[in-house]
Amino acid sequence: MSTNKTVFFIVGVLLVILGVFMLAPYAAQLIYKENSHSFLSSSFITIFIGILIILTNLEKDYRLNLQQTFFFSTLAWVSIAVFGSIPFILSTLNLSVSEAFFESMSGITTTGSTVISNLDESPKSILIWRAIMQWLGGIGIIVMAITVLPLLKVGGMQLFKMESSDNPEKILPRTIEVASIIILTYLTLTLMCALSYWFFGMGIFDSMAHSMTTIATGGFSTHNESIGFFKNPNIEVVATVFIVLGSIPFISYLKFLKGNKKVFFQDVQIRGLIYLLIISIIVMFFYLFFTNHSGSLFDKLRISSFNVVSILSGTGYVTDDFGLWGKFSLIFFLFLMFIGGCAGSTTCGIKIFRLQMLVLFLNNQIKKLIYPNSIFTVKYNNQKISDDFINSVIVFIFSYLFLFMFLSTLLSIAGLDFLSAISGAATSISNVGPGLGDMIGPNGNFKQVSDTSKWILSFGMLLGRLELFAVLVLFFPSFWRN
Repeated sequence: MSTNKTVFFIVGVLLVILGVFMLAPYAAQLIYKENSHSFLSSSFITIFIGILIILTNLEKDYRLNLQQTFFFSTLAWVSIAVFGSIPFILSTLNLSVSEAFFESMSGITTTGSTVISNLDESPKSILIWRAIMQWLGGIGIIVMAITVLPLLKVGGMQLFKMESSDNPEKILPRTIEVASIIILTYLTLTLMCALSYWFFGMGIFDSMAHSMTTIATGGFSTHNESIGFFKNPNIEVVATVFIVLGSIPFISYLKFLKGNKKVFFQDVQIRGLIYLLIISIIVMFFYLFFTNHSGSLFDKLRISSFNVVSILSGTGYVTDDFGLWGKFSLIFFLFLMFIGGCAGSTTCGIKIFRLQMLVLFLNNQIKKLIYPNSIFTVKYNNQKISDDFINSVIVFIFSYLFLFMFLSTLLSIAGLDFLSAISGAATSISNVGPGLGDMIGPNGNFKQVSDTSKWILSFGMLLGRLELFAVLVLFFPSFWRN
């Protein structure tokens, strides 16, 4: 009879790791002479409970069946969010339990929504902890996308032949090696981003914090005005470049390191992302141009590029209140919120490859109407795509939109106005960050929304981060019976 000891053992290990990372903000408390030991206490609690869980779930052979893998993928993220909220509860910010959990869930899911209204005056330890949470969430979802989610058939990484059963191609022989190189790549990109920020005028602290949230496409900032605080075009360019790098499948970096120097040009998904970014930037640029938006042509191009990349990738950095640009910009950015970047990256949303697959499917259906006796196959990245895979993509997109409407309805019942409800649902399930409107828009935060709304939004963040089905399956009684 199968038990869940392996699940709880791994969760215990993750909590110990989380507790160790809490010592970094504690160092910040000492450096900046903050009159608090909240992170030391939080670290002790988290490590202690993690060790207890490990010791009570020791066994000789650690294995996960399919049911346990689903259970683990959700339990791990919820557990980290719960224990990650302890420093917020113990801080001087006077956050409630619902606010602390919301902030923690927003961090670990790389959403970027916040309930902290005065970031500029907040403790440095809290600011760096928010960045660390997003950084851990970013690398966590990459590793899961490559190792766990393909087993559940919800992540789409089977497209990259990493663990394909019908093709023996392997980038590296063992998954542990793959994960190690991905982590090293992630660290390298983070360091390069931090050095670039510092070179162009950011302070050391801001460079470290923003580099972690940039690569993770999380969007947490150390200032209320986000990246706009620095009023530095060079910093905006750096952010734009590294957000795009974080939006690319990390499996492509592995292929590049293994000798495939053309992988970034050959991959259909990466090309689709670049084309979409270029088209969206051009559309927004001409919109700002014809609406007589202030600034030079370069300023319009810079503002368009930065905000399009930030919203499309789900990062959520802002330099300007795009809610004031007009109704078209609101609709346009709401649309971009749903898309996201590439599968196997730090981004969320529907993902580029699913939209490409949908277009290919629609094209196939039209061809069948014109040539009813012909047989057509769908190919993606020179791979024949099965009908089951196409069906899973269609079901995912339908479920995504249905859950968006469901969350919007719940948020409206909880008291949010129309624009806040639909944009709040979109930003939570797509893990974007800021919503639209005066309350939760670029110049607002989620402090004012009700506790009920915060819990609804937190659930939406979890759904979006884990690709819906990894969470939804737990609510089916048949899952627990089998």
